[in-house]
Amino acid sequence: MIEPGLRRGPLVPQVEALFRGRIESGDWALGDRLPSETDLAVELGVGRSSVREAVRLLVRDGLLDVRHGVGTFVVEALDDATLERTLRRARLLEVLEVRRALEVEAARSAAERARPEDLADLRRQVAERHARRESGAEAFVTADLDFHRSVVALARNSVLTALFDTVRPILHSALVDMVVGEPHVPDTSHSHDVLVDALESGDGAAAVAATVANLDPMIASLHGGRRGT
Repeated sequence: MIEPGLRRGPLVPQVEALFRGRIESGDWALGDRLPSETDLAVELGVGRSSVREAVRLLVRDGLLDVRHGVGTFVVEALDDATLERTLRRARLLEVLEVRRALEVEAARSAAERARPEDLADLRRQVAERHARRESGAEAFVTADLDFHRSVVALARNSVLTALFDTVRPILHSALVDMVVGEPHVPDTSHSHDVLVDALESGDGAAAVAATVANLDPMIASLHGGRRGT
């Protein structure tokens, strides 16, 4: 039996909203341990999988913390500043995960397909990217994404290029927010130089490693800071 207030249809968004409401109202206060997954499922009349996924979404947003073997705890009071910060990080993390998959494949292919004249222009772009690091967030992010877009284009795969162009506006906005709002943005300049070296030598494995070295520190910083600490 579904609890009154839960409608027929997708249950996870409804359960998530209900849990958020309990945090917002103070019914579940900062530091409180939630009832067990089984107890919540019985209380709401839903499957444990719906409860588990709703909790995962709130963990992602920094409102809950799962301590294995201990329980699930409220770790943030839900205020506007916290919500804005956690949602911004969650959006950027999701976009970076998509970007990582796309650029890893592009780097591997670009190492096989790039021509010498392409790489001369890429050297110019990476130098421009480095020079813009102190020129403000907008200019720096634009130069950085221009460089990465060129690497994707060197893969000579129209679908990969179209995917990057689709993601780019979202990525640009999110990265500007990160540069402005995050106190410790990792400096991955060296990995950009290593990527160009790998493309020049036609080393696909090294190009992939350099791409991972660029993106993984940012992804790790967002995972580590998802509660705003």
